[in-house]
Amino acid sequence: MKYLGVNEVREAFLSFFESKDHLRLKSFSLVPHNDNSLLLINSGMAPMKAYFTGQEIPPSKRVTTCQKCIRTGDIENVGKTARHGTFFEMLGDFSFGDYFKNEIIPWSWEFVTKVLEIPEDKLYVTIYENDDETGNIWHEKVGLPWEKITRLGKEDNFWEHGTGPCGPCTEIYYDRGPEYGCDSPTCGVGCDCDRYMEFWNLVLTQFNAEEDGTYTELEMKNVDTGMGLERMATILQGVDSIFDVDTVKSIRDAVCAKANVFYGKDHKTDVSVRVITDHIRSVTMMTADGVLPSNEGRGYVLRRLLRRAARHGKLLGIQGEFLAELSKSVIACSGDAYPELVDKQEYIFKILSTEENSFYKTIDKGMEILKEDMEEMKAAGQTVMSGEKSFRLYDTYGFPIDLTKEILEEAGMSVDEDAFAAEMTAQKERARSARAKSNYMGAAETVYNDLPADLETAFAGYDVFEVKDAKIVALVANDAISAGAQAGVSVAVFLDKTPFYAESGGQIGDKGILKTADGTVEVSDCVKVVGGKIAHVGQVTEGSISLGDTVCASIDTKLRLATARNHSATHLLHKALRTVLGTHVEQAGSLVSADRLRFDFTHFTAMTAEELQEVERLVNEAVFASYPVVAEEMSIDAAREKGAMALFGEKYGDVVRVVDMGGYSIELCGGAHLKNTSQVGSFKIISENGVAAGVRRIEALTGEGALQHYQAQEGEIRTLCRMVKTTPDKLLGRVEQLLAEQKEMAKEMERLKAKMAGGAAEEILSKKTEIGGVTVLAAEVKEMDGNAMRTLGDSLKNKLGSGVIVLAGAKDGKVNLMAMATDDAVQKGVHAGNIIKGAAAVCGGGGGGRPNMAQAGGKDASKIGEALEKAKEIIGEQIK
Repeated sequence: MKYLGVNEVREAFLSFFESKDHLRLKSFSLVPHNDNSLLLINSGMAPMKAYFTGQEIPPSKRVTTCQKCIRTGDIENVGKTARHGTFFEMLGDFSFGDYFKNEIIPWSWEFVTKVLEIPEDKLYVTIYENDDETGNIWHEKVGLPWEKITRLGKEDNFWEHGTGPCGPCTEIYYDRGPEYGCDSPTCGVGCDCDRYMEFWNLVLTQFNAEEDGTYTELEMKNVDTGMGLERMATILQGVDSIFDVDTVKSIRDAVCAKANVFYGKDHKTDVSVRVITDHIRSVTMMTADGVLPSNEGRGYVLRRLLRRAARHGKLLGIQGEFLAELSKSVIACSGDAYPELVDKQEYIFKILSTEENSFYKTIDKGMEILKEDMEEMKAAGQTVMSGEKSFRLYDTYGFPIDLTKEILEEAGMSVDEDAFAAEMTAQKERARSARAKSNYMGAAETVYNDLPADLETAFAGYDVFEVKDAKIVALVANDAISAGAQAGVSVAVFLDKTPFYAESGGQIGDKGILKTADGTVEVSDCVKVVGGKIAHVGQVTEGSISLGDTVCASIDTKLRLATARNHSATHLLHKALRTVLGTHVEQAGSLVSADRLRFDFTHFTAMTAEELQEVERLVNEAVFASYPVVAEEMSIDAAREKGAMALFGEKYGDVVRVVDMGGYSIELCGGAHLKNTSQVGSFKIISENGVAAGVRRIEALTGEGALQHYQAQEGEIRTLCRMVKTTPDKLLGRVEQLLAEQKEMAKEMERLKAKMAGGAAEEILSKKTEIGGVTVLAAEVKEMDGNAMRTLGDSLKNKLGSGVIVLAGAKDGKVNLMAMATDDAVQKGVHAGNIIKGAAAVCGGGGGGRPNMAQAGGKDASKIGEALEKAKEIIGEQIK
C-alpha cells in the first residue's frame, strides 16, 4: 500500500479519471449557485444537481472533481471524538448519461488496487440487497468472491430524494484490523464499530421515483461517486483519524505550538485542539468563498464555528487574537489546490481578526448578563437556570452553553439542559418552517422547467446592438409554452442568438424591440431563467409572432450605454476602494442600472469624508486618463497570472472573460462595458452607508446622471443665493455672517429670558408658604420649556436660601414639571425625585430624579393646579 499525502491522493484521483476521458473541474464555491435548498455545499454532487436534473447541459458527459464541503449536523460532537469534522474534501467522478455500472465498478477497483496499491485482502464491498446486476459485476468482471460482497437494505444502500432520479449504491470498505473491532462474533461489514471503514460510495442512478411510490427505469442513467479525501488519507498513512493525516496534522501542530500544549496527553486538551483544527479549516475556506459572519443563514454557521474555535483557544490559555494567524497554516497546506486562499489571504486575515475581536467583546457582555441572571437566581433561592435564559445567552450573545454550565457549577448552580435542548429544537423548527416548499433545487417549479435543456442562445451583444437574422426557438405566452402569440399578450421569447444582455452579475437586462415580418415585441426586460436560458420578456404590441419566425432584435442603445458607464465605473470604484482602504476590500454585491450604480463591499467602519473624497478623485483620475477597455477570453490560470480579480458568488469555467482597463483595473467579468474609461464622463458618490455587519454600500452616478446631479445642486445654490440676497461666489461668507448674527441674537434672547426669569422669580417668591418648618414655593409658570424652568429654579433657589421649589407649566401642549430642594431640606426628609414622580402622575406623565433636583413631563395641562397641590401634600408627608 502506497503512503500518499493528502495533496498526492487528490492529484492521483483526478489524474486517474482524466485518463478515463473525464473533464477535471475545479472545486465549486462552498456557496451554492442557484440552489436555495442548501446553505452550504455539503457533497461532491451538490453543485452538479442542475446537470443531473437536466436543467443545465454539463461541460462534459464525464466529469471529475475534488469538492470543498461543509457539514455542521454534528457540530457539537466535533472535538469530542476524532471521527467528526465540519470541513472535508470529497473526491468524485460523474457520468451524465454516459457510462454506468460496467465501467465505474472495474475503474474503482483499478484505482484502489493498482494506483493506491491497497491489498485486495483488505477490501470488501456492499451492494443494495435487490441489485443482482451490481453483485454480478463485482463477482464476474472484477473477480471478487461472494463472501466479500455484502447485501444491505434500502436504508444503507439506496439513494433517493423524494420523487425523481434515484438508484442503488455500492460501497467499498477497508478492513483496519481486529484491533479496531468490537469483538462481537457477528462483527463484519456494516457493523457500527471502527474496524470496517467505508471510503468510497458509488451511487448508480437508474430509476425515477414516481408519485405513487413505484420506480421506472431511466433512459439516461447517471453515476455519482464520492470518496472522502481525508478518510482515504487515514488509510494510506496508517493513522487513526483525520486529525493525524499530514495536512490536517500540520494545522493541529500549529494549534499546539500556539497554545504551548501537547496533543495526546490530556483528553480535555485534545478536544479543544481538535475543535480549533477543524473549525479553522472551515472558517478559512468559507471566508475565501465570500461568506461573511452574521446572525442568519450561512453567515451564522461561519460565526458559530469561528466563535467556538475562539472559545476553545481561551480554554487552552491562548492570549489575544490567534485565528487569523492559524489560518496561514490552512493556506500553506491547501493554497496550491485552492488558489483563492492565496488570492484572498489578506481579506481572510481581516475578516477573521475583526470577528474574533468582536466575539471577545460579546463574551464580556454575556458575562455581565450571566452575572445579573445569577444574582436574580440567588435572590429567588433558585439553583437551576431556565432553558429560556441559557438559550438567550447562547443565541443572542453567542455565549457558549458549556461556558454557562462551567460558571454556574463554580457557584453551585446548573442549567436546565432539557429545557435548553427544547429551545434549540424550537429554533431549528422555526428555521426549517421558514424555508418555503420547493423542488430539488430549492426553487419553485415554473413553466421554464419544461423547456428543452439543450436550448441555447448565442450572445452577440458585446460587439453589436442589433441582430437581423435571429430565430424564435421557444416561446412562452401567458405563462404557458406556446407556438404563437397575438398583440396584447405577455411573452417570453427565446432566440438562437441575441444582442440583448440578460440580467446577471449585478447588471440589469437590456430593453428593446423584437420585430418579425408579422409582429413586434416590446422587450421590457431580459433575464436568465432555469438552466441559464435567455428570456426576452415583454409584450406583443403589433400583429403576431410565431415559433420559427426570423427576428430583427434591437436593443435600446442609449439605455445600454448608460448602463455600461455605470458598470465600467464599478470596476474603477473597486480598484480605488482597495487603494484607499486596503486589500481586504472585496465586492460583496452590486446593482448596475442606467440611472445609477450601487456597490457593496467588505469594510468594517464608516468611510470618512476624506476617504470618500480620495476614492472619488481616483475614479475620476482613471476616467480622465482615457484608459482603453479591453475584454478578452483566456484560461482561468492565465487570468490569475495577469492579476485579474475574481468576484465572490460568481461561477467561473476554465475559460473566463477578463476586462482590462489600461492595467489600472483587471477583473473577471461577463458584463457589458465601454470601449474607453473616458466614456464614463464623470463619477460622483452620492451616499455611503452600512447594509450588514462588515459590509458597506456606495451609491454613485456617472455621465448624464452625474450632470443632472450637479445641475440640481447648482439650482439649489441659486435658490439659496436669492433667499439670502447674495451671489454664488459670496454664499459661504454670507452664510457665516448670518450664523454669527443668529448666535448673537440667541445670546441676547438668553439675556432677556434671564431678566424675565428674575422678574418672575420675585413674583413667585411672594407666594412662598411653610410646611412643617420648611419654606415651600409651588407655582405655575407660563410658556417655559425645561431649560428655562431649570434656569428660573436656580434663581429661586439662590434667592430662597433654604426650602423646596416646585414649578409646573405647559408649552406647545406639553406639561413640564421640576422640583428642587436645598441641602438642609433634604436632610429633613425632602426628596425632589419622589415629589416630582407623584405630581407628574396627576398630569398623566412620569419622571423622577435625585433628592435635590428632579424633572418630569406630563400630558394634561388642565391638571397642573392639582399636580402642585399633590406636590405640597407629598412634601408634608416627607417632613413628618
